[in-house]
Parts: sequence; C-alpha cells; structure tokens
Amino acid sequence: MSGEQAPPLARSTLDRAAHRRTDPAWLAEAWLRARVLVLDSTAGGRTLVRSDTNPPVLVLLGAGDLPPGSEAGAMFLGVEPDGVPVFAVDVPLPALPGTRAVGLRDVGHLLADRDAGLFTTALALLNWHLRHIYSSTTGAPTEMDEAGWSRIDRNGERVWPRTDPAMIVLVHDGVAGLEGRCLLGNNAAWPSTPGERRFSCLAGYIEPGESAEAAVLREVREEVDVGVETITYVGSQAWPFPGSLMLGFLATADPEHPVRVDPTEIAYARWFTRAEIGAALAGRTVDVGGGARLVLPPPSSIALFLIHRWLDGWADARR
Repeated sequence: MSGEQAPPLARSTLDRAAHRRTDPAWLAEAWLRARVLVLDSTAGGRTLVRSDTNPPVLVLLGAGDLPPGSEAGAMFLGVEPDGVPVFAVDVPLPALPGTRAVGLRDVGHLLADRDAGLFTTALALLNWHLRHIYSSTTGAPTEMDEAGWSRIDRNGERVWPRTDPAMIVLVHDGVAGLEGRCLLGNNAAWPSTPGERRFSCLAGYIEPGESAEAAVLREVREEVDVGVETITYVGSQAWPFPGSLMLGFLATADPEHPVRVDPTEIAYARWFTRAEIGAALAGRTVDVGGGARLVLPPPSSIALFLIHRWLDGWADARR
C-alpha cells in the first residue's frame, strides 16, 4: 500500500520474494550485490539517514562496507523494483560523514514509501528475533534461519515471526462541522511533561477468541465506560515497538453519556471539538486543565492518521 490514503507505516514498494528465503545459493549470490540497511539494536533499532536531504532518505550500504561476518545475521527483506535484493543487519552504526542516526518513530511519516516499508519491516523483524532467543516450547536456544524469517532450536523445532494484533479507535459523535467531537484519552502509563498532556485514541490488544470489532466494544467500555456504535474499519499498520499490528477503526458514541475512566489504564479522558483538534494541529494552545496544553499523537502513529481521517471527512463534506 502506498500514498496518502495509507497509514504512515503501511507503505512499501518492496517485493518480499518469500520463495527466496530457503534458497541458500541464491541468497549467497544476492548478498554480494545487495543493498543493506544497518540497524543497531543497542541504540534502540536506529538507522542512518542522509543529513543533507529533506525529507530524510535511508542510507543503504553494500556488503563490502560492513564488518566481516555480517552476512551470518543478515535478514533478507526482499527485492526492489530494479531487481536489487535488500537485506538488514544488526551491527553498530558506522560513523559516516553526512549522515545522522534516527528512530522509526522520528522519521517514519517523513520517509518515502520505499524507505518507510524497508525501515518498518526491518525493525519489526529485528525486534522479533531479539525476543525469541529461546524456544517458547522447549526453552532451548534458537538461531536465525530462512534468511531471518524463522528461528530453529537444536531439536529442529522452528518458530516463525508473529505480530500481536491490537485495535485502536477514534470515537466520535457523528456530528458534522466544527462542533463535532471526538473522545480521546491520556494513558496512565505515559510519562508526564510539565505544561503538556498527551491525548490519543483508545486502544488495546485483541484477546484470544475475540474479533477486532468485539475488542473495540470491550476496550472502550473498560477504559471510559462508553458504549460505541457504527464501528468502521479504516486501515492498519505495523507498530514494531516491539511487535504489534494496529487495526484502526472509527466508531460513534453519545457524547452526553458520562465518561468514567478506569484509572489503572486511563488518567484523563474527554471530548474535543474539531475546532480544538484543528487548533492543536496548527500549533495553537488548547488548554486541557491543570496548566497543561493539548498534545496529540506523534505523526508516525496510526492514531494521528485516524484523527486526520475524521477531520478530513468534515473537510470533504464541505466541498
């Protein structure tokens, strides 16, 4: 998926070429001519971008630019439209002139479709490997196999990458115009910053045996004690921190229903008008009480994408 209709981390131009993951001869030859994305797990999975470009552009190296033996831990990401294979490796970031280190949260929304897809996939795969050094069934050590797309223990027990499905929903009142409102919350686990209070969409993991829509109903009820209707799926994106797939929804609710938060999950929750959200997005101060101003989700998140979708729906209706 690509373009402005997609969430910021749901864009890619890469052919994953999964049939090549079990072809050692092809992989060995491909490594010699590959483009390689370097991630550094000791630096939170950061990578390099060129410091002289705006928007940022990923720095991809050749196999010969990497420390000897890097190919042993190389993860095959796929093949570019020009036929060049792409790998990712977890090694210390080299000190290259004209580059700077960045995290996916910082630049994911700024990257072109190709770079957003590469960085998101590589980080998701890296984080999965870091969390599966031992087999969850046998407890035995595992090692990377299938060009990074599985891990295997000494008894041949194999595991493959998984993501944790989670729902995220922008609850709104269904009213057009600047007085239409949406319901946002401040998570109790978020660190506080003096003078600021971050609000975002309500979210939670999908439980075993549960549909995504059922999770929307349950999580909103649990977190703010509000019932929702007209649940509409919007889109999804990976959130590899460390390994979630965020399923984005819009849903309507009655703003006159009392909001009662579960303090173990939500510290604050309230309805905001389109005028208030628009003002915050424009950089103007929106007072949320206690001397704090409204801060919205980061640009790489699907939460802000959902907020924009709600705002853009009104903008489209006006034309």
